[in-house]
Amino acid sequence: MSSYNELIKNFERTRAYMREFYVYGFKSREEYNKKSARSYDDERRRMESWLGDHMSFVRTPEGKSVFISIDSRNICHNPFYKPWKAKSFTDLDVTLHFIVFDILHSPEISMTVNEIMDVIDEEYLSGFDSPIMFDESTVRKKLKEYSEAGIITVEKIGRRSYYRRSETTDITELDDAIHYFSEVLPCGVIGSFILDKTEADSDAFGFKHHYITSAMDSGELAELFTAMRKKCVVTVSNLSRRKSEPERYRLIPLRIFISVQNGRQHLIAYNSEYNCMSSYRIDYLSDVIIEEPTPRFDELRSMLSDMQENMWGVNVRKGNAELEHIEFTVRVNEDEEHIVRRLEREKRVGRVEKIDENTYRFSADVYDTNEMVPWVRTFICRITQLKITNREVEKRFKEDLEEMYRMYGVDKEETE
Repeated sequence: MSSYNELIKNFERTRAYMREFYVYGFKSREEYNKKSARSYDDERRRMESWLGDHMSFVRTPEGKSVFISIDSRNICHNPFYKPWKAKSFTDLDVTLHFIVFDILHSPEISMTVNEIMDVIDEEYLSGFDSPIMFDESTVRKKLKEYSEAGIITVEKIGRRSYYRRSETTDITELDDAIHYFSEVLPCGVIGSFILDKTEADSDAFGFKHHYITSAMDSGELAELFTAMRKKCVVTVSNLSRRKSEPERYRLIPLRIFISVQNGRQHLIAYNSEYNCMSSYRIDYLSDVIIEEPTPRFDELRSMLSDMQENMWGVNVRKGNAELEHIEFTVRVNEDEEHIVRRLEREKRVGRVEKIDENTYRFSADVYDTNEMVPWVRTFICRITQLKITNREVEKRFKEDLEEMYRMYGVDKEETE
């Protein structure tokens, strides 16, 4: 019988399994052929230990089907944060962690590495027959790790470095703000870790639309935000569902776009190899490595800001392709001003013109009219005229409408 451990060493592997199961659809043991059956069983049990309360099962002729079922009205905390809190560690890691913070138990205590080593040997390990040995290099690396995390402060005096515990920040008045951040904003897992340290009831918010699966991409997002803050180039692996192997790209990350409709996150970046702006789904990216700063960051960020005037979603100009024009007119009744307000409120680009008392025209020039089709469909029963310069998109829109007529048995002429 194989052993099972809930702790994880490689989060990217766990992220890949969770994405395959919970985002793309839970696969059975027979359907998942990327790893061995034993690996599948271990990962499935590991995820069930985190998300078992939100998993459901149904019997089908093909066998047992497993899926995740979450009612956002009944949960206040994203369950996908649990894997981030299950990182593996060794016995020596834990021992050294508590020893260091027991020695530096107050921000007033400041010591060098050699002084910390002396205290460890004399006060913590001297009573053991076979003492645990921590060499200076291990302690120094651990202190550097904590200083980079901000929980240890380093002060240089002459040629010596002194280490002390960082001051504790009082966040008791920020519980509601941190709870909101943890559930809504990118990298919200940081807020979840902070809330774990407080004793306040942080169930102040409920969410009608709760996009929880983006929690799995927090590591990649954090690296990309760091790269943008430092104006650096990154190399990333991009694995789309249409290809079996990831491709490695060298990018200048510019902005993160997050859909308010489905919560999907995209990176807009400049691809130096293809000399163009492109969008990349964050859940397809992995192994983000920050490289050197680039002098082109501000120029490209400004260029993207100009391009946003013609972006409906995340698609940007490809080569020398011309802008696509779209316009449609809608007819409203006298008591339907809310339709006009919707046009004005929901349009991301373009303009709304009043033709007469009951007719309004929306028009826009965008890089990709296909991105607009789902929104245009929401006005379908009021549209009296539609023109799209991309004839393929217009043709498909009208064919979909005719197919709807056939499905519902509606005579098209009766609707005109």
